[in-house]
Amino acid sequence: MDHQHHEGHAGHGAHQHPQVKAGGEIQHEHHEHHGQHEDHGHHGHHDHHAMMIADFRKRFYVVLVLTIPVMLLSKMIQHWMGMEISFPGDNYLLLALSTVVFFYGGWPFLKGLWDEMKAKDPGMMTLIGFAITVAYVYSVATVLGLAGMDFFWELTTLILIMLLGHWIEMKSIVGASRELELLVKLMPDTAHLVKGDQVTEVKTATLKPGDIVLVKPGEKVTADGDITEGATSLNESMLTGESRPVQKKAGDKVIAGSINGNGAIKLSVTHSAADSYLSQVVKLVEDAQRSKSKTQLLADKAARWLTIIAILSGIITFVYWWFEKKDMSFAIERMVSVIVICCPHALGLAIPLVIARSTALSARHGLLIKNRTDFENSRKITTLVFDKTGTLTVGKFEVSRLRVIDGSFTENDLVRIAAAVEGSSEHPIATGIMEKSKSMGVSLPAAAEVTAITGKGIKGKVEGKEVLIVSPAYIAEQFPQVDINNNIQPGETVVYVVADQKVAGYIALADQVRPESAGAITALKKMDIKTVLLTGDNKVVGESVSRSLGMDGYIAEVLPHQKLEKIQQLQSQGEFVAMTGDGINDAPALAQADVGIAIGSGSDVAAASAGIVLVNSNPEDVVSLIQFGKATYRKMIQNLAWATGYNVIAMPLAAGVLYHQGIVLSPAAGAVLMTVSTVVVAINAGTLKVRRS
Repeated sequence: MDHQHHEGHAGHGAHQHPQVKAGGEIQHEHHEHHGQHEDHGHHGHHDHHAMMIADFRKRFYVVLVLTIPVMLLSKMIQHWMGMEISFPGDNYLLLALSTVVFFYGGWPFLKGLWDEMKAKDPGMMTLIGFAITVAYVYSVATVLGLAGMDFFWELTTLILIMLLGHWIEMKSIVGASRELELLVKLMPDTAHLVKGDQVTEVKTATLKPGDIVLVKPGEKVTADGDITEGATSLNESMLTGESRPVQKKAGDKVIAGSINGNGAIKLSVTHSAADSYLSQVVKLVEDAQRSKSKTQLLADKAARWLTIIAILSGIITFVYWWFEKKDMSFAIERMVSVIVICCPHALGLAIPLVIARSTALSARHGLLIKNRTDFENSRKITTLVFDKTGTLTVGKFEVSRLRVIDGSFTENDLVRIAAAVEGSSEHPIATGIMEKSKSMGVSLPAAAEVTAITGKGIKGKVEGKEVLIVSPAYIAEQFPQVDINNNIQPGETVVYVVADQKVAGYIALADQVRPESAGAITALKKMDIKTVLLTGDNKVVGESVSRSLGMDGYIAEVLPHQKLEKIQQLQSQGEFVAMTGDGINDAPALAQADVGIAIGSGSDVAAASAGIVLVNSNPEDVVSLIQFGKATYRKMIQNLAWATGYNVIAMPLAAGVLYHQGIVLSPAAGAVLMTVSTVVVAINAGTLKVRRS
């Protein structure tokens, strides 16, 4: 059906909506296809972690058992405890036990040292491996006749504490990913498949698009889909962070893993389990956790420098005490102490823990971080550009006002006859009127002889009356006595209903502003971030929306490529620009912006060009995102400061700067300090929270 008559009034935004949908589906399919291949990787990655934890745990307990006799056989420990254990060959037993600890307990560090040296990328393992090798070789030499005191007990306790540190680190990282595991477990195993009158239990993994499934009250939704029958409320909090139950009716989309309320629903499956929204969330989070952020690179650089400083400081310390005529044992002990203290164990943990925690937390609160750099850069944003349709507004035409002009009609009559004529049209205005008739529960009569009035409207016969749905311009021409000027408000499209040559009334439609938009703009203003509306809609609508929300400006009537140019223009003025859009017609602008934030509700996580996706389509989530980005960055800096800061004090003490004052740090004390530092860093990362604005 030709529906030209609405085009002049619907505003540009109305036409974008169907295109957005089409574009969304195409990108979505591409995105999902990509997700399928990652599924096995996820489990493999997790199993590898579990094996590593088990390995470090086993090595830790073996070394713990061996450390006790090593300490009891060590002369220094005996001296401290005021006891003596001595028998022929006791030093060889000590050597044998320590050798097992060195090769079995120290193996992960020796292997790490070799790998880092091969890659010409010295880091944490180089330090640990170097330290324990120096300690072991020197101690073996003392047993074989070199003058000096062995320090097998320092070697074994150092390896013991290092293994414990690594074990804690592994467990912390897995702990931070646990929210991700919970997301995976959200998917129910079985589904009720409906075929005709038969309902059969099938494995969720076997569902394919087009299948009809039944979800009973209180059950988890088994697949992404569209409700075909029934109405209910769903708890989507685990997926979106939104605690309020969401009302759903026929035609609405549902996400697998959400919990059904008190109504039974049937839904048509839109994605198989491997392609579901939940699988994509898991994949996005994993990608984000794997992708190295710039701050992570900063931590790696710091670790490398620390390695170089440690080895050089160790050598300088050794040479200094050697020339001070101290015995070899003392000089080596100071050198090993310096190297141990410097070991950037906490540094290696400082950033990854924060990253793991922040990405998992984000996913639970409906912020999907695809690109770590975009997330970290969110703290620098000075201007936030919003698309209008579907971002600050609901994204579809809804009836905003009804007005009866002829007293012989009621509002119900108005909607009833208008919906009857518009029934077969796909136009946004027709859809808006149809939605209104459904929500009012109006039963529609049949319409006959429906034809278009070119450029002006549409007409048809309803219950014997000739009904016209026409533009204000048509009314001005045919019914000059009707005052049309006071009826149109900014951002609205008005259509008049004429029945048997009487102007019955008019229906005003608008793309309604989201209730959360105003709060989001106010919060951004408080953070000194400028907000600009960028829309393909007409100037009247653009100005109306931007003024009602108190934004800093608007740019209207722009096509997708012009949106990109406007972003470039703002960037050339020195602004750090974030773009928030629905990810399809805004794709070029999202890619150009310093930070691209795509708004995509439900399963339509289609924004291939954006670094961050907001599940809820809630503008307030942009505020949460920026606050969370700042909090995450603060945590990273705090952890880096703590991980490297203690070295500043501990290293000189280990080198023996205060030796003459009687203060000196042993390798074991250094290892304890290092472990404390690791634990503090892990606890600090664990305190990271998402603040909801």
